[in-house]
Amino acid sequence: MNPQDFINLEDRYGAHNYHPLPVVLERGEGVYVWDVEGKKYFDFLSAYSAVNQGHCHPKIVKAMTNQASQLTLTSRAFYTSALGEYEEYITKYFGYDKVLPMNTGAEGDETALKLCRKWAYTKKGIPENQAKIIVCAENFHGRTITIISMSTDPDARNDFGPYTPGFVLIPYNNLDALEKELEDPNVAGFLVEPIQGEAGVHVPDNGYLKKAWELCKNKNVLFIADEVQTGIARTGKLLACDHENVRPDILILGKALSGGVYPVSAVLADDEIMLTIKPGEHGSTFGGNPVAAKVAVAALEVIRDEELAENAERLGKIFRNEFSSIKSEMIETVRGKGLLNAVVIKPKNGKTAWDVCLAMKDNGLIAKPTHNHIIRFAPPLVITEDQLREAMNIIKNTFKEFE
Repeated sequence: MNPQDFINLEDRYGAHNYHPLPVVLERGEGVYVWDVEGKKYFDFLSAYSAVNQGHCHPKIVKAMTNQASQLTLTSRAFYTSALGEYEEYITKYFGYDKVLPMNTGAEGDETALKLCRKWAYTKKGIPENQAKIIVCAENFHGRTITIISMSTDPDARNDFGPYTPGFVLIPYNNLDALEKELEDPNVAGFLVEPIQGEAGVHVPDNGYLKKAWELCKNKNVLFIADEVQTGIARTGKLLACDHENVRPDILILGKALSGGVYPVSAVLADDEIMLTIKPGEHGSTFGGNPVAAKVAVAALEVIRDEELAENAERLGKIFRNEFSSIKSEMIETVRGKGLLNAVVIKPKNGKTAWDVCLAMKDNGLIAKPTHNHIIRFAPPLVITEDQLREAMNIIKNTFKEFE
């Protein structure tokens, strides 16, 4: 089969809910992937930051295969020898009393929303069915019905109503708007991405997260951080909130918590919040399964042992410095934190960010546009400086082709 044959198979038998770059990948290792014809590429998407530890990291794969040959799934109807050890490890790792294990980032967000509402009624005393959660414009928290109810993205939202009520929308990076909405005594939580990744790597002003956290504290409102994409060392700290020493009341993790080998997500909170959920009120057949537990521990050990947050911080500065100095009519803005970066494209001669990504693919590097005019550059955090500089040359030479 040639590459087009594989593409045709997906097009014929799969739902058309994605628009992939026309490359058919077969193998991955570290920062590289290979297509079915053996061509090698730098991966500068990292599965939307799920493979921060690099493709097929041997320690994580070994943890998965060892456990998979022993016990894969029992459901939470029974205890297992793997889950308690994982729960102890992750809660101590991030400094929380309890964890509620799930599988996907969207499930993590849904879990956090339920926790927030439950806390609102049982602890804060908000009247039943009156709890409100503040969210930000251009957010991306997943694609479930409830989550798209708070979305401002027409592609995610249109023709999927009726929508779930209970959300208050404010502009991102706007403390005045947040402060105004917090005057409502029925506000239970503020759900925010420390950096809006899917929106185009929008980095808020310095001090925004800290001040927002303080405003929430003053009004007894839960500060809920969606760190599914920004967490696990991507932005140069273990959590993006760590840049401002903010400790969320509810922390949502996913993607790189799995090392990219198995779906794992988690919601962390202290007892006052987490123990409002009682048996039978929330769960998942696969959440906290033995394979996921072992994989997550190994994934977090790799982050710490290989100092990937420090690597992301150092190399991210090199990337932004390099591209901020480039003189190109197509490059409008470069922004980011750690190794989560974006280049905003100014279309030229009818050529868009998609065209640039197609050309980069031909030159040996794959990335993906978001919102048509933005390219997100997020390589695995195991990348070396030499590899980064080689990849940057590919990107720069590609832009020159459009001059």
